[in-house]
Amino acid sequence: MQANRSDLEPVVLLEDVQCRLRDKLVLDGVNLQVNEGEIVAVVGVSGIGKSTLLKVIAGLVPVQSGVVKVFGCDLTKCSEDEINQIRQKMGFVFQGGALFDWMTVAENVAFPLRVIDTGLSDEEISERVKRLLDAVGMEGTENLLPEQLSGGMRKRVAIARALAAEPRLVLYDEPTSGLDPVMSGVINDLIRQMRDEFGVTEIVVTHDLSSATRFADRIAMLHNGKIIAEASPKEFLSLSNPVVQQFVRGEAVGPLTEFIDRL
Repeated sequence: MQANRSDLEPVVLLEDVQCRLRDKLVLDGVNLQVNEGEIVAVVGVSGIGKSTLLKVIAGLVPVQSGVVKVFGCDLTKCSEDEINQIRQKMGFVFQGGALFDWMTVAENVAFPLRVIDTGLSDEEISERVKRLLDAVGMEGTENLLPEQLSGGMRKRVAIARALAAEPRLVLYDEPTSGLDPVMSGVINDLIRQMRDEFGVTEIVVTHDLSSATRFADRIAMLHNGKIIAEASPKEFLSLSNPVVQQFVRGEAVGPLTEFIDRL
């Protein structure tokens, strides 16, 4: 049977996207395609606009020009109600986890199911929360508060919450930031596990290249407002682009390099 056009549509498609924040051009002609079931890591130095890129995809930041298609719908032409409907198909893991301090772990994970009309009973919500917490290795923590959790535990709860409403797309903002190498490895493995277990498409922005090579199917590098390179993790490490190689070697890139050269 021939596939429908919707089956061939990328989950996310950005074409020549320009975005200004407070008169600063952050994204300057970004092109990126993310297909169903992919894990794409967007890497680059801190402050380069990676988080802004995620917010553009989530419809949280407007763009000045270009196309931002998510699930086949161009967010630049959608009403706020239409964008809200699209967001219901997304999960978002914020950099610090962004758990509600006054809610227990279970209440945090259940929160997306309380704010949208899922039609689930309280018992069904509790069962889903337990299943998700088990999946991220946080079983038995339902009644704890965020202040009782380590940084890595909070990140895992945040991932469970992002998956609660069964999204098709999950966006991660620096998921291993501030974690020790062991816990970073746990989160990296969890990102891939969540794709394999729940079938979600994932976009992860990170400055941690070693993490990206561990979970990503494809790595894209953001530099000076553009995606300057895309490749599989193995291919990315050997790309000849000098900026990519500076990043791979952990050397200063861009304006910082010029500043150091003047010292």
